[in-house]
Amino acid sequence: MDDFGPLDWDQVEQRAARGDTSYLRELAARLAERREAAAEQAREYGRHLAHVVRVLALTPGRDSLTQLLLLLDEKQASTGLHPRFVASLLAEHQKPADLAATVFDRPHSDRLDELRGCLFHELILRGVDIDDYRPLRTWTIVRPGWSALAWLPVQLRDMETAVDFPSRSLRGSARGGGSGLPAEGRMDPPTPRVTARSALQDVATTDVYESIVAAPEAGEWGDHGAWVFRLDEAIAPEQVPALLPTLPMPCVDGLGPTGRFEIAIRPVNEIWRLLFATASMGGMYSAGVDGAYGRLWAWRSLAGLSGTAPDASADEVERHATQSTWFHFEADAEWFHNDLCADYGIATLSPDRRRLAVLAATDTD
Repeated sequence: MDDFGPLDWDQVEQRAARGDTSYLRELAARLAERREAAAEQAREYGRHLAHVVRVLALTPGRDSLTQLLLLLDEKQASTGLHPRFVASLLAEHQKPADLAATVFDRPHSDRLDELRGCLFHELILRGVDIDDYRPLRTWTIVRPGWSALAWLPVQLRDMETAVDFPSRSLRGSARGGGSGLPAEGRMDPPTPRVTARSALQDVATTDVYESIVAAPEAGEWGDHGAWVFRLDEAIAPEQVPALLPTLPMPCVDGLGPTGRFEIAIRPVNEIWRLLFATASMGGMYSAGVDGAYGRLWAWRSLAGLSGTAPDASADEVERHATQSTWFHFEADAEWFHNDLCADYGIATLSPDRRRLAVLAATDTD
């Protein structure tokens, strides 16, 4: 049987009843080969389809936008491309006026609200003032409340500065490699350091832990951890660098009294930038979640680190974050792999200086 039509299951069962098991094995082998070939053909169609969608998204002008929207409304599920990725391409290559007129000024009976929601925040991150475009202003009123993105502020906040984006072309892409510990603000503790472990205990709940690690989790970094410590008394920011290496955290296990432990006090905008890059552009083997959701998960990590209540508004998170003291650290502990731009630690001292939260992330092959 060289040409498979509808397979006659009765015939298969009859051959089995007659003991013709070799026929069944050969039949199964040929079916497996056909299945493998069909799967490869489907993957090839997917690659071609993704490229055509990419070309439409990257070709400037309202005509290409209109055709892309028609395609996505009809075949979005079949393209295999997440709306957040298409939105990121559009924000990078299309004029805001064209996007406002075509993507947002449309009947809301289509199936493109997720694309609109992602594109809205991609544009905000790129400095577009929504007040300049009526369709964008309208979107803040008609957008669906079920979207997680609806929690985000509709204006760019002061701490969301110097955002890093990938650069995409028709057949390629590039992204920044991040940056290591800066020279400014350094507070490295003197060596040899005290090796005695602190008696403080991690008090992070599951919800707080998941909030803190939201950015590296979304970016699919190799490993990450989070810890929260309630201090016996208020401490000054200058005391944090000496305390951190003594805390009961796997990310500093095995760090000797003279092992490298470098730390810098950083403004909150630099911490937000690091978290955003972690989530939006992802790790070595991940493309990340792009700008809109990168923004969301950066805020979520910032909220957990700063100790904001789970149901807090963006205004409350921003207030807690700006009143906290932020640190960026690196260490030669075994937990880190110490590859360039693939390891970092963040520590946050609360405004009352009685809570210290830590996020450590590593990503290497």
